Amino acid sequence: MRLISLIAILCIGTFASLNAQRTVEPHFYVGGKGGVSLARTNFSPSVPQSFAIGKTAGVTFRYCEENHFGVICELNFIERGWKETFEDTPHQYSRKLTYIQLPMLTHIFFGSKKAKGFFNLGPEICVLIGDSHTTNFDVNNVEGDNTFPSTHRSEQYIIPDTKKFDYGISAGLGFELVMKSRHSILMEGRFYYGLGNVFPDHKTDYFSASSSMTISVSLGYMFRLK
Repeated sequence: MRLISLIAILCIGTFASLNAQRTVEPHFYVGGKGGVSLARTNFSPSVPQSFAIGKTAGVTFRYCEENHFGVICELNFIERGWKETFEDTPHQYSRKLTYIQLPMLTHIFFGSKKAKGFFNLGPEICVLIGDSHTTNFDVNNVEGDNTFPSTHRSEQYIIPDTKKFDYGISAGLGFELVMKSRHSILMEGRFYYGLGNVFPDHKTDYFSASSSMTISVSLGYMFRLK
């Protein structure tokens, strides 16, 4: 319900502002992008970790007014998860969670016709399509591994289910260079904070929180249709 409310508020406010401020013919854009993601998962109780490196790519649809305001809808895939850190042992473990991602963003831009800076903000929903891990030890027999550090949590290895849906808030900063009248390239850095959890979070479950956090950097191309 929180996600539905966020999307409804964003859409109502966006289109109301567009109608109220329209002074010129709007522009429609379509494009694609690709880049890298740096992901971790905020566990409670905590799990020592660093950023896991992944990939992201997708298509972008953008509606803009020339008074520096617009909206963006994207359809992407993105790799999230986490990479654990171990002290004084050679153990390695990383988890890769691959999602189909649908952000709905407010787009604010500024600058000249040739070079523009922009800020994007809004909610997104995600559907899990892949779940895999890479390790150099038997995650199903940690108790039998005498070298496994006794202070390192292992409950995350044996939880059978990950949630199929995730949702959260994204915010990004970037710049766009217009190459020709209808062609442009752009670069964006974006931060995602998950409001849902990766693992089940009932009172009887081990982790009370397991939310995703992702930093992504992407390079994109946009074509103006109108």
